[in-house]
Amino acid sequence: MNKKNSITKPNNKNTLSVVLTCKDFTVTNEDFLLLKDESLDLLITSPQPKLEDLGKYYESSNYISHTDSSKSILDKVYQIAKNYTIDRKVRMVNEIEKIEGRRKTGKVENGSNPKTKDKRPKTILDIGCGTGDFLVACKKEKWNVIGVEPNTKAATLANLKLQNITVDKNTKNNFNLFKDINELKKENKFDVITMWHVLEHVPNLEEYINNLKKLLKPNGTLIIAVPNYKSFDAKYYKQFWAAYDVPRHLWHFSKKSISLLFKKENMKVVKTLPMKLDSYYVSLLSEKYKTGKSNLLKAFFIGFKSNFKALSSKEYSSLIYIIKNN
Repeated sequence: MNKKNSITKPNNKNTLSVVLTCKDFTVTNEDFLLLKDESLDLLITSPQPKLEDLGKYYESSNYISHTDSSKSILDKVYQIAKNYTIDRKVRMVNEIEKIEGRRKTGKVENGSNPKTKDKRPKTILDIGCGTGDFLVACKKEKWNVIGVEPNTKAATLANLKLQNITVDKNTKNNFNLFKDINELKKENKFDVITMWHVLEHVPNLEEYINNLKKLLKPNGTLIIAVPNYKSFDAKYYKQFWAAYDVPRHLWHFSKKSISLLFKKENMKVVKTLPMKLDSYYVSLLSEKYKTGKSNLLKAFFIGFKSNFKALSSKEYSSLIYIIKNN
């Protein structure tokens, strides 16, 4: 290995090779390296901002997940995609809970009634809940909802939305929002924990995964969505790929890295699902970073090509991992 092209990360015995230099296109225009840990198949942003400095990299009107803005074309595309995917996400967690309910009542065999109702209270924790739309949708499906959102502006919007939800006259409108998972009581255990494009943002990754396991009930389900740096659109746009989003994204995952990281905590990836819309939105942003223009036709073509290639490779722009707590 060329020593000029390698860095040994502090507290890490592995030598990390430099694979790419990326720019923070959203806030500072600073350059950051992507280092590869071969043992985990994981890319790591370097240098990683200090914990007390992370907040400033989110201070931008362009950071759409913290607002409900629909001003620009990109904003409109994002909001349309968000509303479309929320329904899919809720169906997903409902189906998981339905299957788990049948398993506990001995009705999980083939031929069991898919409409079997589970009377247990269903509790879901959404980490990085943003402006709360997913929690609102879950609340309407009679889930007990708890959210974690460090951004004050986004949390305020989420709180307002959840306050205005009325499920039925016999159901109390209970919900809680926290700034950090460390604020949750140790006795809190959840049926389902979701992290929609959040894991890539968290400092101290392996410690965080350990904490996630502690928050799940035995045989509970963790649902994680993250960008996939092995997708075609990532390889095509390289340093301009919007889903690198340095330094807000501290980690960059492949299917192998997710499997290995959670295997350390005796957790198992049981299913992987594509997020097909992500390739179009990410390509639209990437075109803007690369050319300075929002080239809709080019972005659509690259997004379509990425999804087409993924039909055989299964390397979609973003992937959802369904992980069981063993």
